Amino acid sequence: MGDDERDGDPEVVDRVHTVCHLCGGGGVVADPKLAVVAGQARLIDNGRPCSHCGTVGQFPGIVPPV
Repeated sequence: MGDDERDGDPEVVDRVHTVCHLCGGGGVVADPKLAVVAGQARLIDNGRPCSHCGTVGQFPGIVPPV
């Protein structure tokens, strides 16, 4: 370990969070749409807000997958 690695202590959170099982912590889920871009058919993925976590991406505490 170098000196610069020891300078900052790792941040320890006071609460445990569970990553959302539906969106993977991103807060949005894939929502592909068919579009025509420059005369060619393509899929465009804008994403939509996660309905499970409400775009937060995590839940307080330990939440087992259901």
